Amino acid sequence: MRILLADDDRQMVRALSISLRAEGYEVITAHDGREALDAATHQHPDLIVLDLGMPGLTGVEVITAVRGWSEMPVLVISGRAESWDKVEALDAGADDYVTKPFAIDELLARVRALARRSAPTGTEAPTIQFADVRVDLANRQVLKAEKPVRLTPTEWRLLEELLRHPGKLITRETLLTSVWGPLYTTDSGYLRLYMSQLRKKLEPEPSHPRHLLTEAGMGYRFVNDPGLAAETGA
Repeated sequence: MRILLADDDRQMVRALSISLRAEGYEVITAHDGREALDAATHQHPDLIVLDLGMPGLTGVEVITAVRGWSEMPVLVISGRAESWDKVEALDAGADDYVTKPFAIDELLARVRALARRSAPTGTEAPTIQFADVRVDLANRQVLKAEKPVRLTPTEWRLLEELLRHPGKLITRETLLTSVWGPLYTTDSGYLRLYMSQLRKKLEPEPSHPRHLLTEAGMGYRFVNDPGLAAETGA
């Protein structure tokens, strides 16, 4: 699990990073609000732990921006103990709030609770098969003809977004926001490039895709039925 840790107190960031990594988490760090928002947009953490009183953008502003395009859990750590500070952060979209100073065991317990809450359930079809490709969504693994396929993080997020909505048209704007963030909703060149790469890696005939389809002028669609692919077009 990848955690974004954002706080302008560098000593605290170092200490918390050591504790989180000791528990097996991957940690990304940021020291001001703009850096935190940029990391949330481009490095795709699974959970955010952030302070409220950061320079650049406040923690509340970061939460509000992130909630415009993602439901990733957010845990606030702050020295502000007033009830209205907590209300403001929770109303902005934070999932939990811990007041400094806190025991590291408490913080780790809250992180684990948020991780469990956001984990995929057994009803979400963690493995999807199409043609000779098998995708394990839970473990982020792809096999083609029983051989591992290496995807970049961006290719994986794009593929995952399509596979989790089989048969449904996903607009270009939705994909750009989900994968690259809200500042990239008009950069359709990114989509064309990465869809081309995914087809080369996964489609039986990349120039005539049967599963990762383009809906001209609208977006993309994943289908697992070759007959539907022929009717829909590529």
